[in-house]
Amino acid sequence: MNYESITTDSQLGEFCKELAAAPWIALDTEFVSEHTYRPELCLIQVSTPRRLAMIDAMVVHDVRPFWQAVVDGSHETIVHAGRGEMEFCLLAVDQLPKNLFDVQLAAGLAGIEYPAGYGTLVAKLLGELSEKQETRTDWRKRPLSKRQLDYAVQDVYYLGLIRDRIHARLEELGRLSWMTEDTEAWCEELCRATSSERWRRVSGNSGLDQRSMAIVHELWKWREGEAKHRDQPARRVLRDDLIIELAKRQTADVKRISAVRGLERGDLLRKINEIAACIQRALALPEEQCPPRTPRDTTPQLSVLGQFLFSALGSVCRQTHMAPNLVGGPNDIRDWIAWRLAGAETLRRLPKLASGWRAEFVGRLFDDLLSGKTSIRIGDPASEFPLILEG
Repeated sequence: MNYESITTDSQLGEFCKELAAAPWIALDTEFVSEHTYRPELCLIQVSTPRRLAMIDAMVVHDVRPFWQAVVDGSHETIVHAGRGEMEFCLLAVDQLPKNLFDVQLAAGLAGIEYPAGYGTLVAKLLGELSEKQETRTDWRKRPLSKRQLDYAVQDVYYLGLIRDRIHARLEELGRLSWMTEDTEAWCEELCRATSSERWRRVSGNSGLDQRSMAIVHELWKWREGEAKHRDQPARRVLRDDLIIELAKRQTADVKRISAVRGLERGDLLRKINEIAACIQRALALPEEQCPPRTPRDTTPQLSVLGQFLFSALGSVCRQTHMAPNLVGGPNDIRDWIAWRLAGAETLRRLPKLASGWRAEFVGRLFDDLLSGKTSIRIGDPASEFPLILEG
């Protein structure tokens, strides 16, 4: 694999001029996220029909011209599991590419596998083997060895070919519009996630009352500010489980807070008054201003019906070359059942399985199963498709 190394701003500028004429740009990145508030971008691997390049983001002064070239023009941008790459893009130029093709998402829609690793797709679609010896490399260290660079460039070398194979399969299955729909939804979700507060992702908040949720919100905001100031990962500043424990206790008493196991660290003890002030603000918040609690599924029939419909979903997906977990998981099925049983008049938003191509793919089947128009029985237990849908 012959590739060029881009290590100066002038080299990057010339390279970006050529990118403007490329029909497609495949890209990947190497970064380190364990030590800083935001991941440290170390290397950008780029492939086009004519060029293969490595941009050293630790040496090039400003890589924003590259990300601007990615979002400009009408070319297609090809990635594999590209959330990290697109977050770097948003952070740099506050935009996403116009025509994005994520081969991992596409592979699921084509019934290959989801989520499929890059090496898996290379092997299944191209019959090649992908090297994985450098997965634990510290990409911040310089100089990078030829072995490390050769490993990194493989992550884009095959992306164009993989895209073509999967695109042809999607076209044959009539699912290109599904790919467009899911890509647009994915981009919208990513923009929301990177521009809005993500405090509801604090793990363990299910079932907390509104007052505790207000405490979680305040502590999350404090943690984000502190992590940014220290340039450390947020969870290294204050773990999720400690936020949840403080939220459950609902006390701003410094002695009771400092007695929580895990808060005896020196850096946290020095900030204990700030932590107490956060909790006090949440405790003083008027009830109507407290955030709504995260709903918890406590209805027994949702669990039973969910398992039943999940089995039906798996059977349909296997027979139609579709990755079941890309269509929806158990929580998506329970959301659909709850919405279906509650009635459309209570609808705030359509559940995932009641909108777009998923509604066509399984929504009507689920309706028929729920109403008894269609039933499931076991055919040949030893068959690849042991479940038979009748109706």
